[in-house]
Amino acid sequence: MKSYRKELWFNVPNRRGFVNITPEVQDCIVESGVSEGLVLVNAMHITASVFINDDERGLHHDYEVWLEKLAPHAPIDQYRHNDTGEDNADAHMKRQIMGREVVVAITNGQLDHGPWEQIFYGEFDGRRRKRVLVKIIGE
Repeated sequence: MKSYRKELWFNVPNRRGFVNITPEVQDCIVESGVSEGLVLVNAMHITASVFINDDERGLHHDYEVWLEKLAPHAPIDQYRHNDTGEDNADAHMKRQIMGREVVVAITNGQLDHGPWEQIFYGEFDGRRRKRVLVKIIGE
């Protein structure tokens, strides 16, 4: 069995944003030489997410509005976490909702997912470098 590991780095210029990372993950599969197996993709930061959904602007806008209703950024003093001097408690909650990781099957050297499914990096406390782990195992 083969094993492959790579870190992808992102610096989203805004506080929040969604980045389609499907091409980078597929490139990792090609680099790994694995034709049958699994790929794990996970955010290595507690204020970021990796999730699968449709790459559609309206949906991304809806996520932004929905997440802000569930865990509004302001006022920052509504969160005990921010008593430490930070202002990102909402980002931790948004990450919890959107998830830490995804696992996708690899078949014939390709991501084996639905026709509209794409892999996204979700940033909820941006403006600094963060990483995503890609771990591939298989034959």
